[in-house]
Amino acid sequence: MSIYTIGYGDRTIAEFIALLQQYDIKYVVDIRSMPYSKYKPEFSKAPLETKLGQSDVKYIFMGDLLGGQPKEVSYYTDGKVDYGLLQQSEFYQKGITRLKTALAKQLLVALMCSEKRPHECHRSKLIGETLTQDGVMVMHIDEHGLLQTQQAVIHQLTNGQITLFDLAFTSRKRYQKEEV
Repeated sequence: MSIYTIGYGDRTIAEFIALLQQYDIKYVVDIRSMPYSKYKPEFSKAPLETKLGQSDVKYIFMGDLLGGQPKEVSYYTDGKVDYGLLQQSEFYQKGITRLKTALAKQLLVALMCSEKRPHECHRSKLIGETLTQDGVMVMHIDEHGLLQTQQAVIHQLTNGQITLFDLAFTSRKRYQKEEV
């Protein structure tokens, strides 16, 4: 059993649901900190939950526990989210425990975020790394609809460079302005 991840990016809702069905996903766990999209409104919480339900896929919001943009400023370094700090938070660990419980119950779960490419998203750099360290297999549905292992995504992210030190991932974007 694996935990899957998927991003919607520029996919249509029909393409997104077809991929979930292709991999027999029964639960979508929304890990966006803010579960809405002004560019793709069909992926906002309410319409997405309705559309998934029509396809016998359950929607679960966990962006408050596993989201990549926490409200607390203590999780930011130079305006970027410091995943190492976030990984240690009580709320994040609670979310990871819930995912492991779903896995123990053999539920087919896909973590969903907006980024289509897994190497650009916190679902690989944060959640995938945490789960892998805990012995959970993570499979990413990539931008082509194909499966990639967590290891393959990290290899792509690091350009295959081996490091003697722990990797310290952060968000790609700055979400906070630097203090002057």
